[in-house]
Amino acid sequence: MLDALRTTQQPALYFRRIVAHFKQMIRGSLNAWLPAVLLAAMLGLCPQMARGALAKAVVLENNVGYLRVAQADKSLLADIPAALNSLQATNSLAGLVLDLRFADGSNFTGLEVVESQLEQTKLPLAILINAQTAGAAARLAEDLREANTGLVIGSAEGSFEPDIAVTVSTNDERVFLKNPYIAVVQAGTNFDTSTNLLPYVDIDHTTEADLVREKVKDGDQDGSTAPAAAPVKPFIQDPVLARGVDFIKGLAALHLGKTS
Repeated sequence: MLDALRTTQQPALYFRRIVAHFKQMIRGSLNAWLPAVLLAAMLGLCPQMARGALAKAVVLENNVGYLRVAQADKSLLADIPAALNSLQATNSLAGLVLDLRFADGSNFTGLEVVESQLEQTKLPLAILINAQTAGAAARLAEDLREANTGLVIGSAEGSFEPDIAVTVSTNDERVFLKNPYIAVVQAGTNFDTSTNLLPYVDIDHTTEADLVREKVKDGDQDGSTAPAAAPVKPFIQDPVLARGVDFIKGLAALHLGKTS
C-alpha cells in the first residue's frame, strides 16, 4: 500500500474518499461503523481504487516526468496539476511523457482544460497510445497532436495513426506497465518488425574495473589499483516508453523546447 501511495505522489487523493465515511462513523450509531471500516479496509487492500484518474506520476531518467492516465474523467482536471506541482517541486523537468495506453474515459467536456494544463507547462510532450486507448483518452491524444502540443508514439487506435509507430503485443505492454525495466526476454518478443523501431543491439556493459582487471592479468598493472566495479544502471525495456523518453531527452540535448 505504501509503495502504491509513493508512486501516485498524491496521498491526499487516497484519504479524501474516506473522510466522509469516517465523519459518519463519529456521528452515527455503532451500526454505521461496519460499512465505513469495510470501505477503509478495501481501500487499503486495493489502493488503486483511490488513485483517481492518474495511475502513476514519477520522474524517469532524472528529468523526464511520467504521467500514466487510467481514466480521462473529471478527477483528471485536479490530478494533472497536482502531479505536475509535486514532480516539479523537486525536479527540473526536460519534458513530459503522457501514457494513455489502456486508458478510457467519458469526460469529453473537461478535455480542453486538461489540454490547457499540459500546454501551459511549456514542456515537450510525448503521448503514448495503443490499440486499447479509447473514449476521452483517445480524443485527448488527438486534440493534443492537433494543437501541436505533443508527439504521439505507439500503435494505432482505430483510424488514429501515431506519429511514430511502435507496435507491441497487448500482453507484453501490460507487463511493461508494471515494470518498464523488465528484461525483454521475460516480457516476450512479439514485437512488430515492420515498425520504425530502432533495431535492438547488444550493449557492452564492460566497466572500467573489468578493463583494469584484464590489464592486471596481462601484468600491466598492480591489482591493488583496480577501482570498485560500478553498478550497471538499469535502462527502460518498454519500447514505446523508451521512444518517448528518448524523444524528450533528445530535445533537451539539442536545447529545443516550447517557447510559446
